[in-house]
Amino acid sequence: MSRLYRIKALLAGGVAAVAMIPPMAAFAQTAPASTQLEPVVVEGEAGGSATGPVKGVVAKKTTTGSKTATDIKDIPQSVSVVGRQEIDDQGAQKVDEALRYTAGVFAQPFGPDSDTNWLYIRGFDATATGTYMDGLQLFSYAFGGFYVDSFGLERIEVLKGPASVLYGGSNPGGTVNYVSRRPEFERKRYVETGVNDAGNVYLGFDIGDVANNGTVSYRINGKVAGGDTYSDLQNGWRGFISPSITWKPDEATTLTILANYSHIDDNHNGGSFLPYIGTVADRIIGGVNYGRIDPDANFTEPSVDLYKREQGSIGYEFEHTFDNDWTVRSNTRFTAADINEVSVYPNGWVSPTSTQLNRINFGHDTDAMTFLSDLQIEGKVQTGPVEHTLLAGIAYKYYNIDQVQSSALFGTTPPIDAFDPIYGAPLTPRVSYLNQDLTQKQLGFYTQDQLRFGDGWLVTLNGRYDRGWLEADNRPTFYSANSSTESQTVGDFSGRAGLAYEFANGVTPYASFATFFNPIIGTTVTGDLFKPETGQQCEVGVKYVPTFFDGLFTASLFDLTRQNVASNVSAFAQIQTGEVRSRGIELEGKVNITDDFRVTGAFTAYDIKITKDDDYNHRENGGISVIGKTPFIVPEVMASASADYTFRGDWYDGISIGGGLRYIGSSWADNENTAKVPAVTLADLKLGYEKENWGVDLNVTNLFNKTYVASCQTTLTCSYGEGRSFKLKVHTTW
Repeated sequence: MSRLYRIKALLAGGVAAVAMIPPMAAFAQTAPASTQLEPVVVEGEAGGSATGPVKGVVAKKTTTGSKTATDIKDIPQSVSVVGRQEIDDQGAQKVDEALRYTAGVFAQPFGPDSDTNWLYIRGFDATATGTYMDGLQLFSYAFGGFYVDSFGLERIEVLKGPASVLYGGSNPGGTVNYVSRRPEFERKRYVETGVNDAGNVYLGFDIGDVANNGTVSYRINGKVAGGDTYSDLQNGWRGFISPSITWKPDEATTLTILANYSHIDDNHNGGSFLPYIGTVADRIIGGVNYGRIDPDANFTEPSVDLYKREQGSIGYEFEHTFDNDWTVRSNTRFTAADINEVSVYPNGWVSPTSTQLNRINFGHDTDAMTFLSDLQIEGKVQTGPVEHTLLAGIAYKYYNIDQVQSSALFGTTPPIDAFDPIYGAPLTPRVSYLNQDLTQKQLGFYTQDQLRFGDGWLVTLNGRYDRGWLEADNRPTFYSANSSTESQTVGDFSGRAGLAYEFANGVTPYASFATFFNPIIGTTVTGDLFKPETGQQCEVGVKYVPTFFDGLFTASLFDLTRQNVASNVSAFAQIQTGEVRSRGIELEGKVNITDDFRVTGAFTAYDIKITKDDDYNHRENGGISVIGKTPFIVPEVMASASADYTFRGDWYDGISIGGGLRYIGSSWADNENTAKVPAVTLADLKLGYEKENWGVDLNVTNLFNKTYVASCQTTLTCSYGEGRSFKLKVHTTW
């Protein structure tokens, strides 16, 4: 049976299961999961809903920071929301592109990777454990992740700092929650098409309507794209379709079913896995300066290179409010993906006097599957002068990955000249070095109390206990005929306490303390499975919602410590003795000056240090100690500003102009802090015209075509940032 057939069969089974289970039957299940955004809110102005469209660039409510529809100013952590309008203003085609102007987020650290949204929050990688969709985790391990096209999203929300008290295991730096487009109980007809200057063309659509006397609403959105891209040899096509339907028989009951099918068939892009000398610095050999490697160069082998993904998901969100105003919610999603990949990528210079790059011939065959469910009950209780908004829930996560990773024997893949690449050299076959079936399960019980009293005080108290189970079946590989089975059971509490006071003028200072618990996958040098990461964060700040114009301003100071971090005791073995501390300040402002004039600004400054480490290089090789040093990849200073203005009046009515500036500070290429990646300032531009039911937009990213390195993770692996690109879009409604 093919993997694609298995995925389709699993999805068909999921559809049947959802159809067979009455909404209230979810209470009988013992396997609920990760989290949820509040179901679709039909009434209210744009921007006032916790999951619906954002008015301009200023969102007012979210569920990401509390699992209840809460004003952003009342959440005792920093929260950023990027709505559909802001995504379109930027011309963003991926989630990481849409978050380039968000405080606390370092997006695209490895350049414009076409198959992954790479995101760092407060200095820590959120890609694998910090990404959610509609409040349910998009967990990934190794290459078993799930890709989401940004065209299907209504908004992208970022909660800074630990969130395991709400979501179970999660990235300590913060979480990113994708909010799906969903039925809005109105007629919708929208189509857009576009092309970039590399020749990649796309067509997107968004169709919705109302049926059954107003009790049913449906929506179907999708996109197909294909053609060449900016890297040599890269091309392919991809597409997705997302149907959804909402049944609302009365004001108290809502059931929404969300489904998605995605397909990607691409060749890889270049510009990454490149050495520091040759990207950040010139390659000089014997007095001859060869300069720097072309950012568009691609050192794969086109005859074998491939990236294929088949992915599907289906789930539901159910909500019912009883006569006593208590509300129950049940939210479930099943997702499966089949990913096949072959890539030949660089691995440093052959020798100090060579212009040739070593290469690794790598491939993997991965099946990933996840089932998530979250069951909640919410209500209000009055105790004297204190009003309590209570929330309790049970969350369940199941994740399985069946993977085979392989590569050619080290040193047998033919090198390639970095400045005059010639393709087609014979490749030695790949052999398996990892053959594994791994299952992670997690069950969490959580509570929350939001207490309001004294005409402005707000106290937020959270507690959660999680129990996790890991089973790993290690099968024979080329290097070993042995097989083994490992298992582990872990459990821990996490908590959060927040205090805020809302002044009448819209100023809300706040303070919070949170602990986190994050089960991770891996093995120590002694063969033991990794313990969960733990840590804590203190955060203080102020949020300001002006009473005389539409805006939201946030300033926050935080001190975050991440413990049980894996550190090397040899080149290929680790032990969990590491600790990293991230301290910093984040400033962000978003303002709708008018309906036609929107501005944003953000500033981030970090002090990130490795505070504990096994310090292998220092102890064994006489190298530089990494204790007290700054981890590679993440810049310690970032800043941005953007604006978009539409003219109104005579012949120029409907013309818009916008753009922004982004400053990405310097970062380190190695944890020993011996090689630095320089800072860069980038400009983006948008020109548009809209009249009646149609419009056209031109977005230019990196307007002055600056060549820069986004980051390095050691001096062997540096990645160019995105060069200048032109994106032309035409759209219409009817």
